[in-house]
Amino acid sequence: MSFRKTELSKLSFDPFAKIGKEWMLVSAGKPGSFNTMTASWGQVGVLWSRNVLTCYIRPNRYTFGFIEKEELFTASFFSEKYRSALSFCGSHSGRDCDKMKETGLTPVEIGGSTGFEEADIVLVCRKLYSYDLEEKGFLTDDGIAEQNYSSAPYHRAYIAEIVGVYVKE
Repeated sequence: MSFRKTELSKLSFDPFAKIGKEWMLVSAGKPGSFNTMTASWGQVGVLWSRNVLTCYIRPNRYTFGFIEKEELFTASFFSEKYRSALSFCGSHSGRDCDKMKETGLTPVEIGGSTGFEEADIVLVCRKLYSYDLEEKGFLTDDGIAEQNYSSAPYHRAYIAEIVGVYVKE
């Protein structure tokens, strides 16, 4: 399977469906040394006159160390056929198992980072800014903090410029 580089403006992309319902794999590192995790939180938009993707990663996730170390990461999007693979990658740690062996996904170098041969779309992202979410930042008292952070650490947000867009040929 091969990918074709394209312009972001040519991509038909519903971020609410792609990120929130279909999920994405966020990956950092090179194919020989990388990790990936499933994410269903994120945004795509324009900030600082750049096309950006924002993703959120908890510091206790194995992928966190890879994202912190690398300049680039990818967001890979798949068809429904790969839902069980994404589910596995979101519920198992790369510290404890070989996610590629367990899911059958094939890592490939793409744009200086790692994507997956089975993906339909891969966005290569260059980190621009990060910040930590905190309880004191919530402006409403409608249970968001309690529902999402009762025992788990708060996420770090990564705002990254989308520097490459690849679609399956």
